[in-house]
Amino acid sequence: MKAIKIIAASVLAALSLTSFAQTSSADEQQRLEQSRAMSKALGSQLSATLMKAMQEQGPVHGIQVCNEQAPAIAAAVNAANQGDTKAVVSRTALRVRNTNNAPTAEQRAVLEYFQAQMNQGETAPELMFSSSDGNQYYMKAIVMQPQCAACHGGSIKPEIAQAVQAKYPADQATGFAVGDLRGAFLVQWLDAKN
Repeated sequence: MKAIKIIAASVLAALSLTSFAQTSSADEQQRLEQSRAMSKALGSQLSATLMKAMQEQGPVHGIQVCNEQAPAIAAAVNAANQGDTKAVVSRTALRVRNTNNAPTAEQRAVLEYFQAQMNQGETAPELMFSSSDGNQYYMKAIVMQPQCAACHGGSIKPEIAQAVQAKYPADQATGFAVGDLRGAFLVQWLDAKN
């Protein structure tokens, strides 16, 4: 475990990080604000859709709705936020439900940094950085909320666990407590070659 923390610290040190208090240009500030807005839009739209599904037909239905509608919600947020530069919002986590959301090594290092920050009392860390792929990224922690416990908590009902397993056979996203780092919103700013 100590080797992982050292590697994470090394990766973070190698990233070009942008401090929000000292954003150096109007373009960077605009990217930061748009990243925050895209993350907020994805989070609020996904949460509203899931809560409605769960209230109408229960958490098992919520799992189906998440599986089918989360990608479409992200695509709609992305389509609504395209301008001169292309930005794409998604989610990632240290323990993913959907393997398509697995983090890169650099994103994993940021998630581990967020975990360390939250362990020291920070509530929802965020970070903008330039990655080795030539793109700029924004990440904001997703904190486990009470309404998420039915499907991501420590004691999931058998019928919910079965529904999760049916949609996500490689699921790792359970056992969380309210207030834990659940994952992060991820906004990728694509460079000119993409």
